[in-house]
Amino acid sequence: MATGETGFDDVTFDLVSVQYHSLKAGHDYGQYVRDADNAGRKDIADFFRRVMDEDSARAKQCHEFLKELSGSSESGPAVT
Repeated sequence: MATGETGFDDVTFDLVSVQYHSLKAGHDYGQYVRDADNAGRKDIADFFRRVMDEDSARAKQCHEFLKELSGSSESGPAVT
């Protein structure tokens, strides 16, 4: 597998990156939900909740893939 500047294979780095950004966004969306609720826009708050749920599912799927890869030779520190 190709390795990037991190010393880890590209797939692992990509999964970790998507997982991080999904979790970070989920944290931010909590504020967006509160803002929409405070503005009396339940429709928008519900939209943000759906987006937050989608990112949560995305982060969970990344976690599952990373667990699969962690026990295989397909992932981990690059051998140089």
